[in-house]
Amino acid sequence: MSRRSTTGISPARALDVAGRATAAVFGGYALAALVAAACARWLPMARVEAVVAGMLVSFAVYAAVAIFAFASRSAARAWIGLAAIGVPLAVALAASLHGAAA
Repeated sequence: MSRRSTTGISPARALDVAGRATAAVFGGYALAALVAAACARWLPMARVEAVVAGMLVSFAVYAAVAIFAFASRSAARAWIGLAAIGVPLAVALAASLHGAAA
């Protein structure tokens, strides 16, 4: 009988890859949506043009987040990086929508 190699992927590595994929898909979507909304709100041009520009920029942001998620040292660092950008942007956008900052 021949022996098969049973070296498969470790559970820790599988969780790391799943965390990175989740950061890339869901974190990328959230950050791209925030950037699109911020561009639509803050760009000094006609509202329709600002929305279109924001949507175009959001595609690049989504791709950059996917690359960043898998280039990070760990899934936790990817999530921390996304939070470091996303939370201040969300707070600023919420403040501008409610009239606290313009």
